[in-house]
Amino acid sequence: MAQDGVFIHEPDPEFPGWSTWKLNEGSRFNSQGLGRMIVRREGERGARLRLVEAGLQHSNVLDAVHGGVTLALIDVGMFATMFVVLGEDAVGAVTLELSNQFIGAGRIGEPLDIVAEIMKETRRLVFVRGTVEQGDHLVASFMGTLRKPSASK
Repeated sequence: MAQDGVFIHEPDPEFPGWSTWKLNEGSRFNSQGLGRMIVRREGERGARLRLVEAGLQHSNVLDAVHGGVTLALIDVGMFATMFVVLGEDAVGAVTLELSNQFIGAGRIGEPLDIVAEIMKETRRLVFVRGTVEQGDHLVASFMGTLRKPSASK
């Protein structure tokens, strides 16, 4: 279990093989804007972050998952991947770049998964790529760069 005052990352009894991915403070965007998320490692360099259910609060006027929700989930997923794969603390890290291609509409009432892998890690940067999926349905693909937290002074 990792609980550093900011994040809670522990086995989720409702989803065996998955761990929680949430902020200790429930009033922040991740909790209020996105909702319940779980994460698991996949392979040597990858992780899967799941929004347990894309609900009506995540929808646009076309009754599909809003693109802004998809982008926010990608951003959170990159940090979760960095933590799960590299053991890097996400607190203090920032997104430097995010490139996204929407491919299909996300469906309401289903889990929404970010499937990401670390492509390269340097002393200060982490390069991530991945897809957004709902079962066999491809919603988006992305590439992004994170800057690791600065060393304490």
